[in-house]
Amino acid sequence: MTELPVFDHSAEPNVSRMPLWIRQSLGQDHFATTHQTIHEQALHTVCEEARCPNRGECWSRGTATLMLLGDTCTRACAFCAVKTGRPAVVDLDEPRRVAAAVQRMQLAYVVLTSVNRDDLADGGANIFAQTITQLRANNANLGIELLTPDFHRTQTQAVTTILDALAHAPGEQRLVWGHNMETVPRLYKRVRKGADYDRSLQLLAAVSQHPLCEAKSAMMLGLGEQEQEVVAVLDDLRQAGVQRIAIGQYLRPTRYHLPVQEYLTPEQFDHYANIARELGFGWVKAGAMVRSSYHAEE
Repeated sequence: MTELPVFDHSAEPNVSRMPLWIRQSLGQDHFATTHQTIHEQALHTVCEEARCPNRGECWSRGTATLMLLGDTCTRACAFCAVKTGRPAVVDLDEPRRVAAAVQRMQLAYVVLTSVNRDDLADGGANIFAQTITQLRANNANLGIELLTPDFHRTQTQAVTTILDALAHAPGEQRLVWGHNMETVPRLYKRVRKGADYDRSLQLLAAVSQHPLCEAKSAMMLGLGEQEQEVVAVLDDLRQAGVQRIAIGQYLRPTRYHLPVQEYLTPEQFDHYANIARELGFGWVKAGAMVRSSYHAEE
């Protein structure tokens, strides 16, 4: 049985029905193989746990965003479908199984993410490091992208731990390191409980200072933000050294989650993409179905 979230926004309706330009792709081609490989290795994906609308498209292309450190988050963000609770003990065999799944799927590029693990002294950084080591041991040329939590109370050590693993792994040492701002500062208490805008910026600034790291972030729109607020976040990200940005439409995963307050048009997303490029972002994806890992390999 599906677990209910710890919050309830079911009395708050969406602004309207979903418009025609928002459509989810159905699974085909490699979808079954991707599904089988992930579940044979007892792995989690953000595609499933967060109910990503692009799962059909991405899995059909043979790609998936693998989620480390279990399927239970220590935070309760009101936009996110990942369950909240007390996480299980860290699975020390997980890095090996992730590497085995990536090898079987013959991926040239992999995205690793995780739940927030505020219960761990290292925030989960060591599992990220061990997974990088295992992946590069199997394929020194594998492209790796991280989408990490903010590593509250252990940011400096977490960054050091992960970059040390990268430095000692064989092959290419370049890395895309993402951390999502998600929304504007005014909405943080409502949308990202337990997160802090400045703390997220600090992590991205620390990552961007490393010469072999390309910092990345993402925002979801339609939660009640104003254009000037979005532009201010984009400007803050550029000031922090972030080079990649993904901008997408917030879609309500269940009736218990925050309601959609605006469905942005394709023209509005094009407008934000142009602003991002003018601010100096080198990699920009903007559209209703764009998510942080969407076509990340491009």
